[in-house]
Amino acid sequence: MSEPRRSARSLARRWWPVALAVPLGAAAGAGYAAVAPPSYAANSYVIVVPQNPGESATAVNFAQAYGRLAGQPQVLAAAAADTGHTRAELEALVHGTTSPDAPMIEITGTGGSPREAVDAADAVAGSLVSFANASSKETGVRLVPLAPAAEPDRPTTPSAQLDVAVGGAAGLLIGALVMMTRRRGGGAPEPAAAVAEPVAAVPAPAAPGLRAAMAAAERAAERSAPEQAPEKAAPAKAPAPQKSAAGGGR
Repeated sequence: MSEPRRSARSLARRWWPVALAVPLGAAAGAGYAAVAPPSYAANSYVIVVPQNPGESATAVNFAQAYGRLAGQPQVLAAAAADTGHTRAELEALVHGTTSPDAPMIEITGTGGSPREAVDAADAVAGSLVSFANASSKETGVRLVPLAPAAEPDRPTTPSAQLDVAVGGAAGLLIGALVMMTRRRGGGAPEPAAAVAEPVAAVPAPAAPGLRAAMAAAERAAERSAPEQAPEKAAPAKAPAPQKSAAGGGR
C-alpha cells in the first residue's frame, strides 16, 4: 500500500466521528429551519420629553426607568385587552430596550404574523405612555409616541443560515467528544498490561495444608538428627589394641 493511501486511511479512522457528525448536525439545523413556525418582530418607539428645558440628563434617566417598566404587570394589563392576549402571554411577546445616551424607549413585539407583532408593540407602547403621563407632574417628564411599529417583511426566526451553522457547530462538538472518548478507551489497556506482568511474577502463597506438611517434615528431621549422628561417627574411631591370652602368660 502506498504511503498517501496509508495516511488517508489513518486520518479516516481517526477523524470519522467529526466527518460524520458535522454534516448530520448541519442537516438537522436545515430541517429545523424548514419545519419551525415563523416568528416576526416589530418595533415601536417612545421618547421622554422633559417639561423644563435643559434637563436632558433627567429625561435619559427616566427613559431607563420606564424602559424597565414596559414588561411589568401594571403596563401589560391595559395592553392585553387590545391585543387579545392574556397578560402572561403578552409578557413573553414584548420587551423594552433603552439607550444609555438618548431619552428613547424601543418596544419590541413578536408574534406568529406581522400584524400580531405590530399590534403587540403598539399596544404596550400606548399603555406605557398612559401610565407614565399619569404622574408627569411629579416626575417632570412626559412620554410621547415617536414612531409606531411597521409590519416586518420577513420573519426573524427561523433563519436557515444561522440554524445550519448552529447545527454544524453542534455536530463538530459532538464529534470531538466522541474522538476523545475513543482515544481514552483505546489507551486504557496498555497500563493494565504493564501492571499485569509484575503481578504474575509474584509466587502464590502456599496452601495451609502444604505449610503444615512442610513444618511436620522439618520437625521430624530435627528429631532424627541426634540419633543418626553417633552411627555415622562410630566408624571413624580406630579399634583399640587387645592383648591375647597367650601373650599375657608369657
